[in-house]
Amino acid sequence: MLNKILRNKRSYSIISVLISLLVGIRAFEGHLFYDPFLVYFEGDYLKMPLPDFNASKLFLGLSLRFFLNTILSLGVLYTIFKDKEMIQFAALLYFFFFLILIIGFFLIPHFYANQNNLLLFYVRRFLIQPLFLIILIPAFYYQKLNK
Repeated sequence: MLNKILRNKRSYSIISVLISLLVGIRAFEGHLFYDPFLVYFEGDYLKMPLPDFNASKLFLGLSLRFFLNTILSLGVLYTIFKDKEMIQFAALLYFFFFLILIIGFFLIPHFYANQNNLLLFYVRRFLIQPLFLIILIPAFYYQKLNK
């Protein structure tokens, strides 16, 4: 067991650094990205109207954050599984999910104006947090076991 840990010391270090960077993105989100929904969703958002926002700045902020989380998440996945085809598949999934989620994020306020802020909350959560990493690690592990 100790030999295995020592052999994989470099991988554990890389994963630790990548996860620390993901935590850093979360910790400094207010300073790094334009997102008026940070304060909005901390309050009683189910009863409050949506905040005013600059759609293009918000799109850029969400896109940048998703892109950074994606790059770091793909790095974690590659470090764990060392499989380029799996990482290419994950990158396609991330791209597909980004398109669906970003379109949904900007359409929800227009079609559900102040009716379904909870849906907006969860769509935004998937855009700004590395939740797909938490989903993909066990999925890819299971896939690798079945090969």
